[in-house]
Amino acid sequence: MGHAHVYAHEIMHRGRVPMEPADFVPDWADRPRKAKFHPDAETLPLPAPPPPATAPQPVPGFTLPLLAGMLGDSYGLTGRRLAVQANTDLAALPHYTHANWSRGTASGGGLYPVAVHWAAGPGGPLTPGLYHYAPHRHGLRRLLTGDVTGDVREALGPRAGAAGRATQYLVLSVKYWQNAFKYNSFSFHAVSMDVGALVQTWRLWAAQYGLRIDPVLWFDEERLARLLGVTPEDEGVFAVVPLTWQGAPEPGHAAATGATTRHRDLERSRRVLEFETLRRIHGATAGRAADRPAPGALDAAAALPPRGADPLPLPAPPAPPVTVTRALRERRSSFGRFDASRPVAAGQLAALLADCAATRYGTEAEPPGSPALTSLYAFVNHVEGIAPGTYAYDRAAHTLRPVRPGPPGPFLQRSYFLSNYNLEQAGAVLVPTVRTTAVLDGVGDRGYRLVGGAVGAVAQTFYTTAAAHGLGAGVALGFDNISYIEELGLTGTDEAPLLIMLAGHERPHPADFRHEIA
Repeated sequence: MGHAHVYAHEIMHRGRVPMEPADFVPDWADRPRKAKFHPDAETLPLPAPPPPATAPQPVPGFTLPLLAGMLGDSYGLTGRRLAVQANTDLAALPHYTHANWSRGTASGGGLYPVAVHWAAGPGGPLTPGLYHYAPHRHGLRRLLTGDVTGDVREALGPRAGAAGRATQYLVLSVKYWQNAFKYNSFSFHAVSMDVGALVQTWRLWAAQYGLRIDPVLWFDEERLARLLGVTPEDEGVFAVVPLTWQGAPEPGHAAATGATTRHRDLERSRRVLEFETLRRIHGATAGRAADRPAPGALDAAAALPPRGADPLPLPAPPAPPVTVTRALRERRSSFGRFDASRPVAAGQLAALLADCAATRYGTEAEPPGSPALTSLYAFVNHVEGIAPGTYAYDRAAHTLRPVRPGPPGPFLQRSYFLSNYNLEQAGAVLVPTVRTTAVLDGVGDRGYRLVGGAVGAVAQTFYTTAAAHGLGAGVALGFDNISYIEELGLTGTDEAPLLIMLAGHERPHPADFRHEIA
């Protein structure tokens, strides 16, 4: 049993046995930047994105405007928001240095620790090289000139399949301190979900144009860390995303260069702390291409059949009334603004359940047609035509199976640690579960990154679908996981509830300030 099993156990029990360091207090005055900063690198502005697609528009591949649109709608800054709400950081937000800049992708604590790099090869619109996406400027910082796609292919290894034949790659890394300054040992769990949320935004966005986003998780991580010029223990490389490029030539056989960028991120914090638990889980999950899972390795970790009593039919999910781009622009966390006097429509709940259940991370360990890894449960408080209670969702039949009758509000609120939500006021609380230990048994310790990414992808779908259907939404990790196992009747199984997702109508006439910048 690898260390990822130990870390998974600590995560599940942290509501009852605090993770070390238990007395940690963040130094907010010395917090890091929310994005990497390369002071001497040239920044190239990105072009205007194409008009939002109102209907699917298949294209043969990405172009620079399409890539600019996907980056901007996912991690780019789209506006400044300020509202009267219940989150604990409300007092700081009116100050410009603590401004809340909205983005299409969700992130735990609004920290956005994922760095996006583009390894641009031949046939693209830019000089081949390595670029970093600067979200605060919506531009590309040139870190290195020269074709390094051979280095990426070498890191992917000989069994990379179609991913090894691309000419353009996005490489996703996480600078741990951007999250660990607040969440310490818990941060690895959070950033794994952040990567999944970003990838899922790209999958939703690219699907409008008939394009696929298939992340690769198994590769020579140390080799790519050298290319990015980062210390592997301080910054993990979590995913490589090959891009289908419009008009790209046949992939050449560019040799690996062994290059490394001379541009380094300039740290803002005067004092950077190290956490032994974080270093151990990073080391346990550091990837190697040779460890790539064999086909079917995750079959034994598939979601279990839904349990519960006689099924309750759900209405067909209505089509989303707005585009993906509009939904991403409207996405936000509701932070205590739910209003139980306006119940959620059964069709809205059906859309949330169906979209979340259909979500896949889409890694090389999950080929098309493979069984789903996530199960979905619903705590129903205030939904038209559905009695309050706890249900399991049957994705195949699109039904709810009763697990426990009666209003779940008292349990939900009792098991929540924070003060930024009243869970009883939400129309419904959805809970995705993953058989974490079975995934780790099937594909090894690096599977912990897959587990977090899979659940993060579901959370991003939840946010996007809720926004598209006019619902408020929130995702939270501050709850007693073991209590949920007991309440859902999962004791004795390996299903792990890793986050909770709240949806409902918000109170009318909110006191909001909004300034759109994109």
